[in-house]
Amino acid sequence: MAWTERDKVVWEEIMAWEQSLADYGGNDFQYTYSRWLNSALAAIPEETLSAFFGQLDNVLFHMHSLLQGSQFQNEARERILTSARVFREDVETLDDLKKLTIDQIRYLNSQQSTRHRLYSLIQGGITGTGGAIPISTDFAAMAILNLRAIQITAMTYGYDPQLPFEMIASLKVFHAGALPERLKAEGWQELLIELEERDHPYFYNEAEQLTDLTWMEGPVKQLGKLLAIAMFKNKKMANLPLISLVIGAGTNYRMTKNMTEFAEKYYQYRWLLEKREAASSTK
Repeated sequence: MAWTERDKVVWEEIMAWEQSLADYGGNDFQYTYSRWLNSALAAIPEETLSAFFGQLDNVLFHMHSLLQGSQFQNEARERILTSARVFREDVETLDDLKKLTIDQIRYLNSQQSTRHRLYSLIQGGITGTGGAIPISTDFAAMAILNLRAIQITAMTYGYDPQLPFEMIASLKVFHAGALPERLKAEGWQELLIELEERDHPYFYNEAEQLTDLTWMEGPVKQLGKLLAIAMFKNKKMANLPLISLVIGAGTNYRMTKNMTEFAEKYYQYRWLLEKREAASSTK
């Protein structure tokens, strides 16, 4: 397919977004919080931290594998393909989605992203009720919701998360998307370097540790959210803990919104890069 004016416009949007990541400098509070967290974690023996992050990586890999084989994921795949046939009748596989225009793909993805943001809003509201089970499962629920959102974004842009490279890519997108704003530019560049160095979609080099000290700021903020919910759950209006509901729903919605936007930029970048290279090779 030819490189169109709309492709160029969206590409420029991605470049502007990439520059905004690089320009983000953070503020004094964020740097103070980061120094405090790093100091606290530095008191933990390195071997203990390494073992912890290794186990955390294993949990993420297992979550990803569980989602891949789930009925929900298979149904989502079919739903995406069915929706795509509204634009082109010859869409049969995920790879065929690359025959669509960038605006058609963005439309399909917006439907999926909106659905996942709603799921996070509801899940956060349930956590905000202050119940023991919702609070204790909040971390796992949010990890699953956001991993699933990234996988579906990948599928919408024609990338199969069941392929080894795509599996690792989606996990690294999850990692980069969960980084603090001031570190996302670095995470983005690492994703692009990984993309340039890939050998084949069916193979991948031994993955480095996904989670690390920089990634811990997000989970600690989530812990702060849970503490705030516990503090306000008994302050009720109309017999509802409205403050804790707003905290839970708002925080989870914002997290998934940021994650889906980051994932879409990554897969848009790949989709457009491949299309531009294909267009150049045919000239």
